[in-house]
Amino acid sequence: MTRDPGERRLPSWQLALRYALLLAVLALTVGPFLWQLSTSLKGPGEDIYRYPPSLIPQRPTLGNYSGVADIIPVWDFALNSLKVAAANVLTNCVGAALAGYALARLRFRGRGVALVAFIMAMLVPVESIMIAQFVTMRELGLNNTLTGVVLPGCIGAMNVLLMRNAFAGLPYEVEEAAFVDGANAWQRFVRIALPSVRGTLAVVAIFAFMGAWDDFLWPLIVLSDQSKFTLTIGLNFLHGTFADNQRLVAAGTVIAVLPLIVMFACLQRYFFRGVGEGAVKG
Repeated sequence: MTRDPGERRLPSWQLALRYALLLAVLALTVGPFLWQLSTSLKGPGEDIYRYPPSLIPQRPTLGNYSGVADIIPVWDFALNSLKVAAANVLTNCVGAALAGYALARLRFRGRGVALVAFIMAMLVPVESIMIAQFVTMRELGLNNTLTGVVLPGCIGAMNVLLMRNAFAGLPYEVEEAAFVDGANAWQRFVRIALPSVRGTLAVVAIFAFMGAWDDFLWPLIVLSDQSKFTLTIGLNFLHGTFADNQRLVAAGTVIAVLPLIVMFACLQRYFFRGVGEGAVKG
């Protein structure tokens, strides 16, 4: 690879400083997960509080994971969380795509007001409207149901704005050609616009899945039947009951994090492309 003659080479100390900062950020972000993974694989004979700490288990074991399943129905909780997260992904992808396309491409009265309303909705703290949400779910008879967990977050304002920016960045000439050929708004949306913003759809899917999977406060308020608990609530009971056995707590944490890692690994190439799609126009 040839170097551009006009490119200025960084001094060695600046290059070393950059790598040091990158390693520090990597340690702060990935380090806690690696420590939890290491703790979850350590047997009862290993001291997890030893100094200096040991990251590699001396006798790795998967017994802590089966121990979590013996104490709480972790797989039932995980299935409930998966149902909520899948429904949240579906409703956000469909609803945000439809609303974003309407805001970016369709001309209708009150479009600017609707855009401002979505922006203002992002500024409202979730905690300030939880009482109103709870009363609404109670009046609808959806308390203690997974539907009541999904409904308040089925379409996020941030996701609508991401899709709106992605659609606004598409060239108008392509849709104009389809309009001349007789395509209506729905056909232009499904056949032309939507396939062009698959990256942003992946971003919306990841954000929606993470938000639903990690949510703790709202399911804790709505759900009272243990058979309908999500994984975050179940792990909280595990931590409160068995706080002295950090190996089980670490195993439960790894179980909760693995689906997020798998989903991001599957959608990462669309994710980074989607970030660029959503930033073309404001």
